Amino acid sequence: MSSALDITMQSTGTFETQKPKWSVHVEVRLQPRSTSRFETIRSRVHDWITSFDRINLSSLLTGWEDVPELASSVERIVTSDSACPSQSLLIEEMVLQIHVYQPSDSEDVGEVYDSGGGNDDDETMAASVRELPNRSWEGLWDSLIYEDNIKMKLLDYIHATLVFSDAGVDFNLVSWNRVVLLHGPPGTGKTSLCRALAQKLSIRLSQRYSHARLLEINSHSLFSKWFSESGKLVQRLFSSISDLADEEDAFLVVLIDEVESLTAARASAIAGSEPSDGLRVVNALLTQLDKLKHRKNVLVMSTSNLVKAIDSAFVDRADIVQYVDLPPRDAIYEILRTCLCEIVSRGIVTSANVPSLQQALMYERTAPSQSSAIVSSGADAHEKSKIVGLRLLALATQCRAQKMSGRALRRLPVLALARYIGAGNIISSQPSETNGRSKMNGSVGGSVVSSNADVDAWLSGMESVVLDQAKQRENLL
Repeated sequence: MSSALDITMQSTGTFETQKPKWSVHVEVRLQPRSTSRFETIRSRVHDWITSFDRINLSSLLTGWEDVPELASSVERIVTSDSACPSQSLLIEEMVLQIHVYQPSDSEDVGEVYDSGGGNDDDETMAASVRELPNRSWEGLWDSLIYEDNIKMKLLDYIHATLVFSDAGVDFNLVSWNRVVLLHGPPGTGKTSLCRALAQKLSIRLSQRYSHARLLEINSHSLFSKWFSESGKLVQRLFSSISDLADEEDAFLVVLIDEVESLTAARASAIAGSEPSDGLRVVNALLTQLDKLKHRKNVLVMSTSNLVKAIDSAFVDRADIVQYVDLPPRDAIYEILRTCLCEIVSRGIVTSANVPSLQQALMYERTAPSQSSAIVSSGADAHEKSKIVGLRLLALATQCRAQKMSGRALRRLPVLALARYIGAGNIISSQPSETNGRSKMNGSVGGSVVSSNADVDAWLSGMESVVLDQAKQRENLL
């Protein structure tokens, strides 16, 4: 968050306006086997960054490899997204907040079981628990692209609740529930955003909490086949959550995915098809949420695809009710650009320079007629980049017209390869590694890429997939 403008009074009685300072978050990821103290690394990184006059925001920092103590312990250093509109800042214009973390390599997920009606043979998984930060979710936050600044809004909200909690604000006068509801069409990244936020908070709050966990509730497991037992299942589950929250040095994010499955049961109960059990489970849930709001180390996230089915009492408890829409054209371009850059970096596509959104929009204003051009082998690098950007913008326009979700967009390269490029032309089951990157040439017998398609083929393939899917949707209507 950006700090307010500082105004100090001098001895003369006049006011002097100082330049505003921006909070800049620097995330330092340690190597898996590093045993260095976090405080030591934090101090060394601070000294290294402040030796420069200016640093770029939202970027991967380099040069720390020349500092022996950092080179032996650190894996990467990045400046995270910031509210500052500039792409870089002078050191004196920023307040550095350095977060050192060491993600877990384990993909093991703990499970919380409940027995319906006390029958030990009827155990169901009520929730799964994952330790954070986790390496499997590294990069998830940056991969999520929205038109509204949803991610920063959520981070600012968490910061606001901590400020009020730390100040000891009276709950009877100012109230907050630490409940967030994300709703919108399927495939827009609501569940992924919840997981990414949990990961981000485990890093940002690492100096406050020594560890963090994400607990994902299996909503369907909260209904027992035994009459009147569902409410008890909810109470037992939240009793386990309270036990986890008793660790004051642990931050806990509770995710209730598809929360409408609970509220729909309440609607059925009111209609008379489920006289009491549906009411019990939702009433128990609301009661438990009211108890959790007093714990400042707990955040409850929920998602829904069916907004009309969400119970009004639950919605009223949500501090933030955020609609997550299908991506607009600019966001679609960024999603497709990251997909294309990834397969270029892996050597599946012949080398291509994919321009940023700002560059592509500039090309569109100056040379829109080239949007359907083919990249010529004789064209210079600038001309090739321009054509790639214009074609990708045109593809983004088609995807927006088809109302494609982020989930559907990210599988376009796979479908393009399978249907139009030919997976047989690119063979890579176990590519050899060179300096952490795939080596994509060599013998076919070694399971390495034998030939690569150029960027034109990939763009044409993805364009064909979008047209194909438009025809298939017409058949569904």
